[in-house]
Amino acid sequence: MAQQEQVDVSLNLSKHILLNYGKDSNLVFSPISIQVILGLVAAGSSGQTLDQLLSFLKARTIDELNYLYSSIVDRVFAKDSSSSGPCLSLANGVWLQKSLTLKPSFKEVVETVYKAACRQVDFESKEEDARNVVNSWAEKETKGLIKEILPSGSVDSSTKLVFANALYFKGAWSCEFDASRTKDNEFHLLDGSSIQVPFMTSNKKKQLIRVFDGFKVLGLPYKQGDKRQFSMYIFLPDAKNGLPRLVEKFGSVPGFLERHIPYKEVEVGAFRVPKFKFSFEFEASDVLKELGLVLPFTRNDDLTEMADSPVGPKLCVSRIFHKSFIEVNEQGTEAAAVASVSIVLLCRKFYIDFVADHPFLFVIRENNTGSVQFIGQVLNPSST
Repeated sequence: MAQQEQVDVSLNLSKHILLNYGKDSNLVFSPISIQVILGLVAAGSSGQTLDQLLSFLKARTIDELNYLYSSIVDRVFAKDSSSSGPCLSLANGVWLQKSLTLKPSFKEVVETVYKAACRQVDFESKEEDARNVVNSWAEKETKGLIKEILPSGSVDSSTKLVFANALYFKGAWSCEFDASRTKDNEFHLLDGSSIQVPFMTSNKKKQLIRVFDGFKVLGLPYKQGDKRQFSMYIFLPDAKNGLPRLVEKFGSVPGFLERHIPYKEVEVGAFRVPKFKFSFEFEASDVLKELGLVLPFTRNDDLTEMADSPVGPKLCVSRIFHKSFIEVNEQGTEAAAVASVSIVLLCRKFYIDFVADHPFLFVIRENNTGSVQFIGQVLNPSST
């Protein structure tokens, strides 16, 4: 499984999530977080369920899938010795009903590939206590940004296993925006109305921008560490109501993100990017089923590689909860996610404007590996 295929899975997933949940709201989610959770499920599956998970995640074998996610955990989320680079952490957790034990082979994958700690709790008689244990873990791993990944009523006496994945990112721009220059300007909403929101700008005369048919892409690098290089990319449609069409293209064309990354700085004219801060949560199973991933959510005999049980119940995935947070300001970006992509004539100077004054997409990406940490859209920067 190539890294590019993992990115294509991310973009395809993003298209369906954006179209299902993002019609009238800001949205952010972590595709890698959801994929890691599905990888854990795959590691404990067999038969047709395993085949379907591998097909969805574009892997030929479970060993190939384990290798990919192990390399992502080791390369992208390894601690950076440089203090200037972004703070990025990934944590995986497994909570098991205390009457069960993990099978040795699955336990090894959980601990060595996914670096997850397994804890035993009592879902059968103390489900609320068990839910609070998972939520406290998520809050700690996301520096307090995600306080409740398992909502009330999400676990009960039938719950046997809970997998959770927490992702935290905080990065400073390589060239910070000057807060004294931040001013309110007009932002156009999809319904044709407009609002006043704070826009950041810069006195930097060149920016990483590429122009395509129907949209532009801005690259905003974060301060680099000694191993990793992260950037935010903003995909801005030309038309003020052009976001839905861009979303369709973004998630349907293989290799779309890689082919539209800006690598060269160009002279910039008008340049404004809005500040924004919001959280978003959704339950992912319906979207995954629409994409053809149905067997993990069906009670069958295929989730047999996870745990030994004295009664041998048939297991299935109940629901997959995902919650994310992002804040973009003059200094940089803080984000977290938890889960249970012209011709110049003569010598006239040509300036490219980049004014994000209408709905746009954004991506946070590690550039050395191409892995995508966050994808989202901003419909209204003032909405939290």
